[in-house]
Amino acid sequence: MSRVGKAPVSIPEGVKVEINGSVVNATGKMGKLSTTFPQEVKLTNSGTTITVEPVNDNKRSRAMWGLSRTLLNNMVVGVSEGFEKKLEIIGVGYKAAVEGKYLTLSLGYSHDVKFEIPEGIAIKAIKPTLLSITGHDKQRVGEIAALIIKQRPPEPYKGKGIRHEGAKVRRKEGKKK
Repeated sequence: MSRVGKAPVSIPEGVKVEINGSVVNATGKMGKLSTTFPQEVKLTNSGTTITVEPVNDNKRSRAMWGLSRTLLNNMVVGVSEGFEKKLEIIGVGYKAAVEGKYLTLSLGYSHDVKFEIPEGIAIKAIKPTLLSITGHDKQRVGEIAALIIKQRPPEPYKGKGIRHEGAKVRRKEGKKK
């Protein structure tokens, strides 16, 4: 049995969740999300909580049970509180600035990297070397963070690059004489 799937998803105050067959719409102060869930699970709304149950006892139904509960919980948390990822930029002269709908990254290349900020995502430069990415969709926030890291991933010799805040980079020993 799925330990994750057994737990009901509680709906906080100010969040409205509608279940139409396998399509779930969640609306809250941060925005609106809609997801289609697999046919192997059944969603039951009891006012303040939503429970997820497998339709039958085959392997796929049990696999989708915990996944569906987690996706539903991420929707509810996203529209009520939102998600945030912080990225730190490490390197001499490396910095970031937000200019309108673009994130400008100076990463040691011959030119600055312009990154267009997508709809529904907010990026703030807390410091020139610290970025905050926020949004109501957990997957999109993580995806945008990964695309920014891809511009200059951390390298193992000097540790320069863009990384998640607090992430450890495994360092390698340099050349020996």
